[in-house]
Amino acid sequence: QVQLVESGGALVQAGGSLRLSCAASRLTFSVVNMAWFRQAPGKEHDFVAGIRWSDAGLLYADSVKGRFTISRDDAKNTVYLQMNSLKPKDAAVYFCAAGIKPGAAVYPRNANNYDYWGQGTQVTVAS
Repeated sequence: QVQLVESGGALVQAGGSLRLSCAASRLTFSVVNMAWFRQAPGKEHDFVAGIRWSDAGLLYADSVKGRFTISRDDAKNTVYLQMNSLKPKDAAVYFCAAGIKPGAAVYPRNANNYDYWGQGTQVTVAS
């Protein structure tokens, strides 16, 4: 069974940095589109960043552009989210998602296009 395991969430002061990791198992990682979503209390999953397997194309939500960086290491079956200049509004549970269906490459912002999800990791930003 495919597993995605996130780590790296923590409490951090505003302006600080965190790096989230998502390790995948039982997945041909190199041909999977990967993304990070986040969910604040009472809200739906919001797209944060995505990376396509075919051309390593990157996509970011406007709210994180210039502050967050998504990357992947196919040899380690791991995708990362480097988060800098964190703001209180970035606080949420962060989930990584893996998409095999073509929709994940064409419409990466749509959570329904992803086949597998991790359990989430909490990011708290103190002001």
